[in-house]
Amino acid sequence: MSPANHDDECIFCKILRGEIPCFKVYEDDDVLAFMDVNPVAPGHVLVIPKHHSRDILETPPEWVGKAFAGAGRVARAVQKSLAPDGINIVQANGPGAKQSVFHLHVHVIPRAMDDGLTMNWELEPGDMAAIGQLAEKIAINVE
Repeated sequence: MSPANHDDECIFCKILRGEIPCFKVYEDDDVLAFMDVNPVAPGHVLVIPKHHSRDILETPPEWVGKAFAGAGRVARAVQKSLAPDGINIVQANGPGAKQSVFHLHVHVIPRAMDDGLTMNWELEPGDMAAIGQLAEKIAINVE
């Protein structure tokens, strides 16, 4: 990592610099994947870009792509290794989304049927008119 792309206090940057150990799963020039030491399921892996940015909103698009490409690679390895019933790919931004480490990261979480984990919402049809209005409002701001 170049000095412009790291944060001295960020725990994930410290892991990238080798100051804090991790259980490495994968590493290349762009990303590091390691086991989450607070797993929500066995085999929970974190994938981080080797570029410090607070979240997806502040991360340059090429680094978002690299992080998610790494997550795809790790998800395929998790599927081959553990044969879970499914895999969640989760990326949170900001305290309201329960982000606790402010360095862009992607969770790869193996899932089992009826494992008790929830994604914090139930599927209920929404107001289609309101959904359409929000789609228009968001679409005009896509860059």
